[in-house]
Amino acid sequence: MHSPLTRRGFLAAGSGLAAATVLPGLSACSALTGADSDPDTLVVHSQLGTTAPGSPTYLAALDRFRKENPGLKVKNLINGDDLAQVYETSRLARKEPDVVMVNLYDKTLAWTDVGATVDVKGYLDDWGLRQRVLPRALAEWTDAKGRVRAFPYFATNWPIAYNRALLDRAGVDAIPTTGDELIAAARKLRVKKIAPVTVGGNDWTGQKLLAQIIQTFLTEDAARHAYSTGDFGSRGAREGIEYFVTLRDAGVFADKAQGLISDSMVTQFNTEAAAIESAMSSALAKVPPKVARHTEVGGWPLADGAAHDKPTILRTYTLIGFWISPNGTKKIDTVEKFLRFMYRPDTVARFIKESGRDMALRSDTVSTDFPLVAAAQRLGSTVSQALLPDVFVPPAAAQPLITATSTSFTRGTSAAKVRAALETAYRSA
Repeated sequence: MHSPLTRRGFLAAGSGLAAATVLPGLSACSALTGADSDPDTLVVHSQLGTTAPGSPTYLAALDRFRKENPGLKVKNLINGDDLAQVYETSRLARKEPDVVMVNLYDKTLAWTDVGATVDVKGYLDDWGLRQRVLPRALAEWTDAKGRVRAFPYFATNWPIAYNRALLDRAGVDAIPTTGDELIAAARKLRVKKIAPVTVGGNDWTGQKLLAQIIQTFLTEDAARHAYSTGDFGSRGAREGIEYFVTLRDAGVFADKAQGLISDSMVTQFNTEAAAIESAMSSALAKVPPKVARHTEVGGWPLADGAAHDKPTILRTYTLIGFWISPNGTKKIDTVEKFLRFMYRPDTVARFIKESGRDMALRSDTVSTDFPLVAAAQRLGSTVSQALLPDVFVPPAAAQPLITATSTSFTRGTSAAKVRAALETAYRSA
């Protein structure tokens, strides 16, 4: 299945791409004029710099880099979820920034293939940085043609967080590991007016949890096929959808989950209005200390006959990477200095210690001030890993899958309708 963002399509899109709304301090004009011809000015486009997890550490790193390289300047352009669209707009005008810090998902999947960014494999080797990257991370950032899309940086563990105190209050004696135990726990929690599993059923958090549950009866290869092609008709996929529907209609998820978003989910869990959430590292790092003290992390409960032998979590090494643009190749010496600095063990360690970030790079540093992040790192063989579908979903299907997710979390929607909604999301792809 081909990406809709072909080279011709990318160029033709220029007339239809409106500049996205950008954060304060960065006008749409400045995004389009991000490229600086001064070889001593590096232009970096990032989601870090405001409230995104790791922003204070990142800004401090930029300050250290400037002090260590007094002849160089760094211009930091900031966007949120609209970063990919803003970057594409600037690239169409040939005024793109030199380096882009963003994850591998949706629009960005096509960038290297259409020349919006360059293959960094040669740079990774020439600069001697390959050995700093975890092998699994390098594999995830490498495409089918052997090109390395970007320099891997942030990773994430994505376990299930259980508020032990709320479970105890409801009379739930142990962390549920089976679907039946989860349903029983949900009923007891509701008696105490506590939401069971909170989830952003109307955004990417719900999409990921739905994919994780559907994979209960799927091997990794079967899951890869389903999410690459949009074919959810296999026996395992149908059983996974039916398992999800059973849990949903038994009241496992928070009320009106189909309208919740990630912020709603985090708020409900952190204020102890809900007992359970599917939480990636950045969410675990935000859990208040008083809540974290009685929170445990584990996997998603399994059903009888599951393809996995232990409760599942998600992991990915594609959360943020450093992409090099065509303009960046014109300042490659400056880009090299910047990436060598960001890959230094001391720089990496500060993201782990100060921000609770999981990294795609080798490090012995532990998130001591972020106990739940560290606990997720220690789960190891006590859980099974489901496939994060991001790099397999065609870009054109990514947003329609969010709509399908909201439909799926709507109580009363049959398993057949959930499957139809998922498969419909792929029709434009």
